[in-house]
Amino acid sequence: MLYDASQAVLSTFELDEVLQQILTIAREYFHLQNVAILLLDDDELHVRCQVGWDDGHDQVRLPLGAGITGAAAHQKRPIYAADVSKDERYILSARNTRSELAVPLMVRDHVVGVLDCQSENLNHFDSETIDLLALFSTQASMALQNARLHSLERHRASQLEAINVIAQQMTAVLDLKELLSKVCLLIQEAFQLCHVSVLLKDEDDLVLRASHGKLTGRAPEGELPVGEGLWRRALAAGKTLIENDVKSVSELGLYVEAESTMCIPLVSFGLTLGVLVLDTARPGAFNANDTQPLESVADICATAIQNAHYVERVKQLAYLDGLTGIFNRRFFELRIVEEIDRARRYGTGLAVLMVDIDQFKRLNDEFGHLLGDEVLRQVSSIFHQQLRKIDVLCRYGGEEFAILLSQTNAVHALGVAEKLRKTVEAWQFPGVPRPVTISAGTANYSEHGTSRDELVKAADAGLYAAKQAGRNQVCLAPEPKRGLAQGAGI
Repeated sequence: MLYDASQAVLSTFELDEVLQQILTIAREYFHLQNVAILLLDDDELHVRCQVGWDDGHDQVRLPLGAGITGAAAHQKRPIYAADVSKDERYILSARNTRSELAVPLMVRDHVVGVLDCQSENLNHFDSETIDLLALFSTQASMALQNARLHSLERHRASQLEAINVIAQQMTAVLDLKELLSKVCLLIQEAFQLCHVSVLLKDEDDLVLRASHGKLTGRAPEGELPVGEGLWRRALAAGKTLIENDVKSVSELGLYVEAESTMCIPLVSFGLTLGVLVLDTARPGAFNANDTQPLESVADICATAIQNAHYVERVKQLAYLDGLTGIFNRRFFELRIVEEIDRARRYGTGLAVLMVDIDQFKRLNDEFGHLLGDEVLRQVSSIFHQQLRKIDVLCRYGGEEFAILLSQTNAVHALGVAEKLRKTVEAWQFPGVPRPVTISAGTANYSEHGTSRDELVKAADAGLYAAKQAGRNQVCLAPEPKRGLAQGAGI
């Protein structure tokens, strides 16, 4: 949806067309009856276009802070009234409105307007919808800014066209590594720069994440030169800094041949993500007129980076178990295929462990599901602490866990499973007056199989044997019946 929306709003530079695209997307994608765009002019918001408002209300002008829209513009964050009848800030615009969401339209840290969304339903907007509208508003903000630049400065048409091409191509890339590489390449070619670099925040410092160009780096590949640097000063100041005579200043630039440098903070919806660094081998290359279009490019980059971060978080959530925080079965099915392929290709060994908490149903019946959930969480934590970083721990379902041990033989796999068993048995689980134990079965590539189904089935057989032996046991999967295996191969 974000991709389609961004393509639509960035498909034109004409202000009226952009505004209509924003209204159409807001109504169709988010099922809204009343939508308006208010633009900020001389510290007042005025309705630039709207759909669904009552006659006469579209001429209103609101000072910053007045109404829900004014509050959103003043506070620079989305303001939501789940029931407008209970919100004293609400100013009537449509009699059928029951809930209202106002999302500021921001370019860098400056409010240019407000996207006002109203519904006939109480509490219409859930947290996910608000997040998506906030992300969409960043695309809408960029579109509005591009349209304004085009109308005010026709002589920048070629630069703006380049911005639009960059924006359209960036929104199609959601993998962060690929996106950063493309950002550098597109900007370097579109604006005829010698080198483009993207530095992203990592805790309290900046890290060089991507670069493209023909200049020679001063520091080892992937590292930044020692010292404050113009990029760190730009980040601290939160504004664009230009140095048109790099070699005359004491601090060194990123590149040996650089004569002029522009550093632009990457800001998305008020959040600073890093710095875009632009270098040329020509002194005096940047002037004040270059700042605005390049800042627009930086804003588009920041939005694309934020979207990539958002998609990455969504992907991670899709592979995490909500109760325990470890990986889920979906991730296991993905990784076991990769690990089998790696073991086959490099002969490094692979073990599959299937682990089950003994008599977990009885534990739930005796002590309740809340305590049962806590036992699951603590067992997951024990496993996570005892395993290597390269091992893959997953909740397979219910009280059962699946573990992938790469570069592991049968003896080591049994040792790992036994260590987990002893640790859980000795663990004092708060609220559980008796020991909690586990049973485990192990299977190895290729002794017990060479496919996903064969290995999981074999590990399950080992787990079943452990249960049959009295629980609190670790058993190696039985050797496969050779005759059946050969028949299957035929």
